[in-house]
Amino acid sequence: MRKNLISVFALLMGTLFLFLGNGLHGLLLPMRGAFEGYATTMLGLLGTSWATGFVLGCLLAPTVVKRIGHVRAFSGFASLIAIIALLTGILVDPVWWIVLRAVTGFSIAGTSMIIESWLNERATNESRGLIFSLYIAITLIGTVGGQMTVALGDVTTPILFMFAGILYCLAMLPTTLSTAASPQPLKQVRLDIPALYRTSPIACVGIVLIGIANGAFGTLGAVFGANAGLTPSTIAIMMSGAIFAGAVMQLPAGRISDRVDRRIVLAVLSAIAAIAGLCLFLFQPASVPALLLLTALYGAMANALYPIAVSHANDFASPEDFVKVSGGLLLLYGVGTIIGPTIGGPIMSAVSPYALFMVTFVAHILITAYAIFRSRRRAAVPAEMRDAYTTINPGTLTTPESLQLSPRALAQPQAADDQQEERPA
Repeated sequence: MRKNLISVFALLMGTLFLFLGNGLHGLLLPMRGAFEGYATTMLGLLGTSWATGFVLGCLLAPTVVKRIGHVRAFSGFASLIAIIALLTGILVDPVWWIVLRAVTGFSIAGTSMIIESWLNERATNESRGLIFSLYIAITLIGTVGGQMTVALGDVTTPILFMFAGILYCLAMLPTTLSTAASPQPLKQVRLDIPALYRTSPIACVGIVLIGIANGAFGTLGAVFGANAGLTPSTIAIMMSGAIFAGAVMQLPAGRISDRVDRRIVLAVLSAIAAIAGLCLFLFQPASVPALLLLTALYGAMANALYPIAVSHANDFASPEDFVKVSGGLLLLYGVGTIIGPTIGGPIMSAVSPYALFMVTFVAHILITAYAIFRSRRRAAVPAEMRDAYTTINPGTLTTPESLQLSPRALAQPQAADDQQEERPA
C-alpha cells in the first residue's frame, strides 16, 4: 500500500496545484469583474462559458489525448490554462473573459481526465479506495485553499492572476517529469439519457436542478458578496465555507440515505437549502456572522445533494452500469451548471444581488416537490439491496474518467455493458 501511494504522490501534488489554481482563478474573475462594474448578466456568462467548455472537454478531450498522447496533451492543456490566467489579468474586458473562460473549462476537463486516468492506472485493488478518497480530499483542499488565497492579495491588480498562472505551471511538473509509462487510452462512456430517466426520474430531474442551483451560486456568489458590500476576505470565507460545509455534510447525509428512502433525504436537504436561500433573499442580513452562517447552512445542504442522487440512480441500475449511469448524470449536471448562471445574472440585475438566492430557492423547492412525488410513485429499494453510498466531489470538476477510479467501478466487467440485472421497482 505504501509503495502504491508513493507512486501516485507526484500526480496528487500536480492535482493539488491544478485545483489551487482553479479555486483562485474561478473566484478572482467575478470579484474583479464586480469591482470593474461589469453587469451581473455578463459575469453570469463567465460561469455559463466555463461550464460549456468543461462539458465539451469531457466529450471531446479523449479524442485529443488519443491523437497526441497523454503527456503532450496534458502539457498543451495546462499551458493554455496558464496563458489564459495571465491574459485575463491583462485583457480586463468581460467579452474577452467570457471567450477565454470557455477555453479554460475545456482545458481543465482535459487535464483532470488525464490525471484521473493516470491515477486509475497506478491504483491496485487494495489501494483504489484510499487513492480515490485522497483524490477527492485534494480537490476539496485545493479549491478551498485557492479561494482563500484571494484574501492575501489585491483583486484590483494583476498579481493574483499571475499567481494563478504560476500554480497552473506547477501542476504540469509531476506529469512532464515523470518517467512512468503513459496510462491506457481514456475511456469514453456510452450515454443513454432516455434509459437513464426510465431508471431514475428523480436523479435525472434532480441533478439538472442541483446543477442550476450550484452553478448559479458557484459563479455568482462572489458577485453577490461584492455587491452586498463584503470584503474580499469575507467573500473568500463565504464561498469556501459553503464548499467545506457541503463536504462535511456528505458522509452523515449519505449514511442516513443508506437506511432511509434516498428521495426523502433529497427532499429534506433540498427543503432546508430552499429555506436558507429564502431567508437570505427576504431578510438580507446585515450582520456578517449571520450571513456566513446562513450561506454555510445553504452550502452544507446544497452540496450534499449530488452524491445522494447518484446513489439513488445506482440503486435501480445494474451494478455493471455504474460508470454509464454516473457519466450520464454528470452530463446532466453540466447542463444545469450552464443554465444556472445564465438565468441568475439577469435576475440579480433586475431585482437585487440577494435575488441569487431566489434562483436557488426555486431550484431546491422543485427538487423537494418532485422527490416527494416520486416517492409515492415507486417503492424504494430495500436497504440491504442498495448500492453503498460513496462520497463524490461536490463541485463541478468531476469528469467521467474519475468514475473509473471509484471503487464502485472495480468489479464492473466491460463485456457486461449490455446485460441488465433486474432490481426491485
